[in-house]
Amino acid sequence: MISRTEQRLKRHSRLRRKVIGTAERPRLQIHRTLHHIYATVVDDARGHTLAAASTRDKDLNELGSRSNVDAARKVGEAIGRKAKAAGIDSVVFDTSGLKYHGRVAALADAARAAGLEF
Repeated sequence: MISRTEQRLKRHSRLRRKVIGTAERPRLQIHRTLHHIYATVVDDARGHTLAAASTRDKDLNELGSRSNVDAARKVGEAIGRKAKAAGIDSVVFDTSGLKYHGRVAALADAARAAGLEF
């Protein structure tokens, strides 16, 4: 029997064969835990993180709960702002093997509303 974590890692490795971030179109990667959600914009060609946001950031201290859909929306808005400030307009979306549902979908929708294209 394969655990859920192992299944997610299999999906993630399958996804990463196709989703590659470049300088023109970096990869927006999501990492979700039970208590927090993280979003990073990565240029895989150089191996550099171009922008990052999470529920652990100091500028998102006004959040009540850090593990709900509203918190994910705030992180999506923050990553959209930071990416636009870094000159990034278009990204490829990497869900890390997670379903496009709930907090992941809320973060993605907020990042699109902030001006990121994917």
